[in-house]
This record gives sequence, structure tokens and C-alpha cells, in this order.
Amino acid sequence: MILNLSELSDEPLHAQMSRQIRAKILTEDLPDGEALPSIRRLAKEQRVSVITVQRAYDDLEREGLLQSRRGKGFWVAPMAEERKQKMAEERFADALGRLVAHAVAEGLSEAEMRRILDELLREGRSNG
Repeated sequence: MILNLSELSDEPLHAQMSRQIRAKILTEDLPDGEALPSIRRLAKEQRVSVITVQRAYDDLEREGLLQSRRGKGFWVAPMAEERKQKMAEERFADALGRLVAHAVAEGLSEAEMRRILDELLREGRSNG
């Protein structure tokens, strides 16, 4: 599994790992029922501690994205498309809400925020 983890990020390694695996699940790069690497194997591949991978897997299991069985490993939990979509929307709304609060605190108006978001969406469509 290819993950891009950075020691320089403000985000803890286990959170980076959770976020990237979650994205792979929600976009179906990791389909329902797909086995994930063992904790030890992923830790070795990513050059992180076993505890880091365990935390990431535990986070994803609590969210209902992974299932585990002692001694058998972890795999992607079956999930309805609607639930995946709702989860993606909720996470986007949460992240955007924090950005909006920062923008307001820095003096940006609603019109300025909308203009910036529209530009980013246009760039995303032209790059995608």
C-alpha cells in the first residue's frame, strides 16, 4: 500500500495514515472485503512504529471502515455507497467549517471566500 507520510507535517503520522487509508476506502481504491497489510508489515513498509499503524487501524475500525479478527488481520468493511458519500460529505463540511472560521477571523468576506472556492473548483475540474 502506497502512503505519503511526512515527519514534517503538523498532522501526527497515525492521523496521516488514517486519512489516506480512509480516502482509499471512500474512493474504492480499497474495495469492500480487501485485506490490509498486517500491522507489522505496514509499519516496516512505511518506516513507522507498530503503535502508529495500530492507532490508525483502530481509528478506522471505530469509524466502521475496517473490520478485524484477532489473529486474522484487518480488511475493508462492507459499506453502502450512500454511507460512503455521507461520510465524505461530513468530513468535507467539517474541514471546510474550520477553514471558514479561520478566514472570517482573518477578515475575509463571504463573497471573497466564495470567489476563492469557485476558482479552486474550476482549477480542480480543469486538472481532473
